[in-house]
Amino acid sequence: MSFLELHDIRKAYTLNHEENVILKGINLNFDRGEFISILGESGGGKSTLMNIIGGLDHHYDGDVLLDGKSLRSMNERQMDRYRRETVGFIFQNFNLVSYLNVLDNVLLSLKMTRISHAEQVKQGEALLKRVGLEKQSRQFPNELSGGQKQRVAIARALASDPDIIIADEPTGALDSENTQDVMDILYSIAAEGKLVITVTHSQEVADYGTRIVHLDDGKIHDELVIGAPFDEVEKEPTRYRVLGFRQMFKMSMQHMRRMWLRYLLIIFGSSIGISSIVVMLGLGSGIQNYMNHQITSQVNPTAVQISKKTGKVSTKARDKAKTAKAYKAAVNKETTAAAKNAQITSANINKIAKIKHVKSTTLGYYAGTQTSYKKNKVTASLQTDNQTILAKTIKNGTRPGTNEVLIGRKLAKKLVGTKKYKQALNKRVTVKLAMVDKHNKSVTVKKRLKVSGITSSNDTNIVVTPKTAKAMVNAKKVTYRPNFAIVQIDKLSHVKSVEHQIKAIKGSNKKQQYNYTGIGDLIDSLNTYIRLATNVLTGVAGIALLVSAIMIIVVLYVSVSERTREIGVLRALGARKRDISHLFFAEALTIGVLAAIMGIIFGQLWQVLGNAAIYSLIKYPIVRISGTAMLGGMTVSVVISLLAALAPAHMAARLDPVESLSHE
Repeated sequence: MSFLELHDIRKAYTLNHEENVILKGINLNFDRGEFISILGESGGGKSTLMNIIGGLDHHYDGDVLLDGKSLRSMNERQMDRYRRETVGFIFQNFNLVSYLNVLDNVLLSLKMTRISHAEQVKQGEALLKRVGLEKQSRQFPNELSGGQKQRVAIARALASDPDIIIADEPTGALDSENTQDVMDILYSIAAEGKLVITVTHSQEVADYGTRIVHLDDGKIHDELVIGAPFDEVEKEPTRYRVLGFRQMFKMSMQHMRRMWLRYLLIIFGSSIGISSIVVMLGLGSGIQNYMNHQITSQVNPTAVQISKKTGKVSTKARDKAKTAKAYKAAVNKETTAAAKNAQITSANINKIAKIKHVKSTTLGYYAGTQTSYKKNKVTASLQTDNQTILAKTIKNGTRPGTNEVLIGRKLAKKLVGTKKYKQALNKRVTVKLAMVDKHNKSVTVKKRLKVSGITSSNDTNIVVTPKTAKAMVNAKKVTYRPNFAIVQIDKLSHVKSVEHQIKAIKGSNKKQQYNYTGIGDLIDSLNTYIRLATNVLTGVAGIALLVSAIMIIVVLYVSVSERTREIGVLRALGARKRDISHLFFAEALTIGVLAAIMGIIFGQLWQVLGNAAIYSLIKYPIVRISGTAMLGGMTVSVVISLLAALAPAHMAARLDPVESLSHE
């Protein structure tokens, strides 16, 4: 049994519904150590036969046996392995990878072996020395002569230590001197016990072989044995591996360095979209924080004020009154009944305190009042001090103590004058409340209180301590009835849920028991609107990303077209379809990552410039790019780049190796 056997190989093409037969039943046997020349004119089927032997062309009739095993029985993975481990190709047009230097072209095959990188370099340099190119190892293919390029191709074919060397017109583009040098190298390869098959139309080249096979018009006309096969040389078996993503990534980096300007422009274009999105997210975050800052600087967003929902008090007694005294008594009773209905007890707030996320509850008192200083009288509202009144809103003075009052700026202006309102501090103002005592009689609660502080508030509220309020009303035998409570919640994000639970509490009439007011719900709604606007602006900025994705697709399609021959060479060397797609996914990944980095840098620059320009106006950084936004921008950039590579990478992986190698 011969090492390699061809059994009745037939091949035909159909063009314009006409069958064109290329090979018409080829039967040949090959043994190790033979140097076989297949001689014939162009168009006779020589190259087609070599593609079949080399495992590049699967569409034929008949069978090829290697050590008795049929190639037709091999699946795609096994055929890749066959080309990777058994066959080495030497092409007429050299088919060197233009962006790789001479040594890296040779290392393409060595990368598919399991030897270390240092050993790969050592063997690659030894192969270049064998073909006389050790001094040209760092040069690129466009810096070499035709003869030198062919020697690089020979070194690359030998690198993986294959059993079969297929040389398709290896001297077709060479002069006579280089032809002799190349054939001498091929002869020495056969002398090592390898099977060397050359395809040529030159009788002079064919005479170098140990056997000449005449192939014309798809048939073998005769065979001429001109020498005995060489003896097989014992060698250690080479261990192989697939290229993998890491190797393809390195190749993509080498290609991108050679085409750096093209890829720099693509990365720059993509970075604009990323920076736009990052800045829009940062602007939205900044505006949201600024609005929250402005609001929370005036009020406590996690404090909710609750009061009881009170029904109508009956006015029948008032309507039946016959005298003014009876009418007054009826009105006083109604007032007392309304106060009782509005009263919030300790039992009430203890129930609310059990709601999840409620930190504390505080009873408070509210009443209408008249505040006066000298001849100036102002109708105001009295309330007890609580968590909704922030210390930072007190612009002058301090919080009220016993027998002290905290007033707003607007009230201070009305009491002492617009321009000298700060002089109200430490002045004593008179506070009057019209109330009903325990005996159902109208009384006036009156007390002089010292102004302890002035707030930035533009309302006419006055604030006293609960102790002061209670002492004032008790002095006139009026029952002190707290009529509101402050519920302090642990986080702003929990405000809405606590409010809903307060709203769900029912009274004895099975109806909602409490009203609530708080700025937290407003802030939450405001933040929702800001996020919506930010998302819209981000979506508009995302159009730039769509454009960049289209650019990446176009560039990768162009890259596939430009590198079609390279793809064919890689497939001939044993690269898998997956390896080819990895080549373009690696480029897309690099574009995505570098575009994201550049975009984030641009975004940070815009943040600095934008904040510097507006800070003098609002004293707040309006653009706040968060780590999450940068991570999101990075992720979006990479994902879009990889999605853009799907179609080009898929197309590249499906290219036919034979057609790729003949691509112009």
